[in-house]
Amino acid sequence: MGRPTQPIVLTDDERDKLQQWARRPKTSQRLALRARIVLGCAEGLESRQVARQLRITDQTVCKWRARFRQSRLEGLADEPRPGAPRQITDAQVEALITRTLESIPPQGTHWSTRTMAGAIDMSQSAVSRVWRAFSLQPHRVETFKLSSDPFFVEKVRDIVGLYMNPPQRALVLCVDEKSQIQALDRTRPVLPLRPGVPARQTHDYIRNGTTSLFAALDVATGKVIGSLHRRQRHQEFLRFLERIEEAIPQALDIHLVMDNYGTHKMPKVQRWFARRPRYHLHFTPTSASWLNQVERFFGMITDRRIRRGTFGSVRELETAIRDYLAHHNETAKPFTWTADADSILKKIARFCMRTYDSGH
Repeated sequence: MGRPTQPIVLTDDERDKLQQWARRPKTSQRLALRARIVLGCAEGLESRQVARQLRITDQTVCKWRARFRQSRLEGLADEPRPGAPRQITDAQVEALITRTLESIPPQGTHWSTRTMAGAIDMSQSAVSRVWRAFSLQPHRVETFKLSSDPFFVEKVRDIVGLYMNPPQRALVLCVDEKSQIQALDRTRPVLPLRPGVPARQTHDYIRNGTTSLFAALDVATGKVIGSLHRRQRHQEFLRFLERIEEAIPQALDIHLVMDNYGTHKMPKVQRWFARRPRYHLHFTPTSASWLNQVERFFGMITDRRIRRGTFGSVRELETAIRDYLAHHNETAKPFTWTADADSILKKIARFCMRTYDSGH
């Protein structure tokens, strides 16, 4: 017979706190395990039974049973570990963070661990640890663009309204041009993918000409009407509009979402639309191409077919694009637009408030 264990009696507050630690996803695994040990012991189970349930050793259960009986909830925390005393003070950490956020080096655009270490007399590894702890990354920069269109709000509500609540007996087409697509060929053959070795290609290339893709994305189905032209003028745009006119039944109205490119507003283009009243034009705000869903399709075709492709001529490039368009339309699915106009405008307003007094 072993020595009998003393029972653990929990108060209601202690039980609620232990259950919270044991179930909360953000609790550390060590603290969650210790909470389960104490809860199991409080149910009257022996240490061996608790250890078998949690798949740990009997010694671990006995240790945390005793720690809890002695110090209650505070006893489940880690005790201070032996080791060298801390050498970096809070004041030094504060000075490092302040200098990182509020200054730049005299002969540079951003701090590095080496330049910062030399400026504040601290080791490079210490600077790196502090930056990681506070999620500071001076070497990274992200870009943003705010539209200065005076009718930005009205245009956002108009276009998002088409996406969220399209009109009856009408098609919504997102139209744009992907211009100057280069037919690039590598100076040496591409080395194929192998186990443990990625595909490899030379960094230099040969330019074999360019082409432009005119595309109209059907918001309802995800299918794309595409046309390739060597030049990007209003003449080519008119030929593309004729192709749309032939592809869409006459009984349907057509709502075109377009950007403010000069080709779309040429007098001949305006007269073409004036003779066809079933066309309704919706222009995106300036510097807001993200509102045009066809841009998402351009990103897909660039990533999947163009960027890593090798083309010995413009004809090869155009054949590859036409093949991709045919394959895309066979398996097309619409992009799901979920953000309404109010949420978009609120997000932009919050961003403007954060940057208004940034000092730059």
